[in-house]
Amino acid sequence: VGAQYQARASGRERLMTFDMGGTSTDVALIDGEIGLTSESEIAGYPVAVPMVDMHTIGAGGGSIAWLDDGGMLQVGPQSAGADPGPACYGKGGARPTVTDAHVVLGHLPPSTLLGGSMALDRHAAEAAVSALAARAGLEMTAMARGILRIADEHMAQALRVISVQRGHDPREFTLVSFGGAGGLHICSLAEQLNMSQALVPAHGGVLSALGMVVARPARELSHAIPGLLENATVDELDARFTAFEAQLAREMNLPAPRFIRRLDCRYQGQSSVLSLAWRPDLDALEQAFHQQHRSQFGHALNNPIELVNLRLRATTADSPPDPPPWPNRKPARPESHADTDAAQQVPVYPRSALAVGQTLAGPAIISESIATTWLAPGWQARMDEAGNLMLTRI
Repeated sequence: VGAQYQARASGRERLMTFDMGGTSTDVALIDGEIGLTSESEIAGYPVAVPMVDMHTIGAGGGSIAWLDDGGMLQVGPQSAGADPGPACYGKGGARPTVTDAHVVLGHLPPSTLLGGSMALDRHAAEAAVSALAARAGLEMTAMARGILRIADEHMAQALRVISVQRGHDPREFTLVSFGGAGGLHICSLAEQLNMSQALVPAHGGVLSALGMVVARPARELSHAIPGLLENATVDELDARFTAFEAQLAREMNLPAPRFIRRLDCRYQGQSSVLSLAWRPDLDALEQAFHQQHRSQFGHALNNPIELVNLRLRATTADSPPDPPPWPNRKPARPESHADTDAAQQVPVYPRSALAVGQTLAGPAIISESIATTWLAPGWQARMDEAGNLMLTRI
């Protein structure tokens, strides 16, 4: 919700989002509207309750790098958590993590204060990565790069699950990162998916909290309507929707709620359910179902289409206020420079000092108390009026 809110302020509606924290990464696709699903699983158990359609993997800043019995490098799903956390936290952690790899490569410079107060222990990070590198017969920086490549591949595959495997071309979307570690991986993930546009939103480190604040109150009602689509009538379905709209309006006590009508359908004899936006034309609904099935699964069938559920969602008609405009100021200068594995000094810019319209060329580091962005070579970033960093591959 927070990603959609910030991206809309920058004119972006088609988004692929990834929320990278310490232990896991959540990815989702927003094609104008936030997708919902009632076919989720928790701990392996199916949960038939509508929720945001997300895909989660065990990859985060605290994911531990290790060698398997065959000597192959693995990253996660084990995590160092917050205590003791990565070795660079200086709390006694000795196993190398994704965050430690960033410290070794200079993406998180020693001047970075996590949360505005925690200094990074570069020597501890180097010791942890070096120990694993020695076991693998690699140099320290080669091991650090390998850790990041594997972590990136895990996240890129998760993004493919919610895009390519469902018939969406990532190149037609903007990649949006949030969470404390998201900005460190956004350029490399966009490159793996051949995406040329990315966005690092304002307040990225706490965007989930922002999303909770700006989310509109909503309620959803579902009702089973078994039968074939060809045997239904528009008047019958419309009457059911109208009755449920009156029910939800009473329950939510809203003066002018906004209703969203949908139908869950599937091919007769199959279990995969697709949700269709309602339209008062059964032929159009049938064609939309075939097209959506073809897009998501690669084929369409001649089987009759079954109605499964009628869904009605009610929200407030009012939209949340626009984000406050980014303050006008003079273009910022680098506050320092960081040494990277490429034996070059990279400028470090405080995000809060960037001016509207200011453009930065990678490599560069954009720091803030709740997140850090690694602007990789071949990318440029521009601060827009909403305070979002718009990244473009050049």
